Amino acid sequence: MQAKAALDEASSVHVRVTSKGVPQGVTGLVGGEGTAARPDGFEGELEVSVGAGTVTVAVISVDGTVYAKTPFGPDYAPTDPAQFGLSDPADLLDPDTGVSNLLPASTGAELGAESRVDGEVVREVSAQIPGDVVAAVLASADPSTPVGAVFRIVTETGELRGAELTGPFFSAERESTYTIVLDGYGDPVDITAPPTGAASTG
Repeated sequence: MQAKAALDEASSVHVRVTSKGVPQGVTGLVGGEGTAARPDGFEGELEVSVGAGTVTVAVISVDGTVYAKTPFGPDYAPTDPAQFGLSDPADLLDPDTGVSNLLPASTGAELGAESRVDGEVVREVSAQIPGDVVAAVLASADPSTPVGAVFRIVTETGELRGAELTGPFFSAERESTYTIVLDGYGDPVDITAPPTGAASTG
């Protein structure tokens, strides 16, 4: 598939995530923005629901280590992202488990309308994705339950510009929706491990 190949060949990509319908009191990703770079880097800010509130966590991931800086401390520290209900964001570009893997795992694909977005002609494709494939990208997904998807693919370049994923991410009784927007394919980026404080958050 051209969209998967275009993303797998990109050295970096800018990612924005928004959500709606996330229940209160859960722990997990509700939004964020950052840049993922090959082979295993990410830098950005993630909005995380923790208990009754939401916090913004600055995240840098390099060489398999995730560093986080929360509003409660001045320094980055090595962190287990699972404590925030997250996967390692550097895995977003993994060709086997990342965002591009959502495309070949999809079933029942149906072509939708074309539209012009920011000067690009984008085609919508609706499909279903197995829950375990989605869970590798969004840790809150139920591996046993398929997720509905609407992909937006640029017709001229084949780039995946976005994906809207809807399913029971946090509760079997309630569906939530994540919207992932991808742009900046191949933009120059240099992600390095941050200086860290003495304390660890994980």
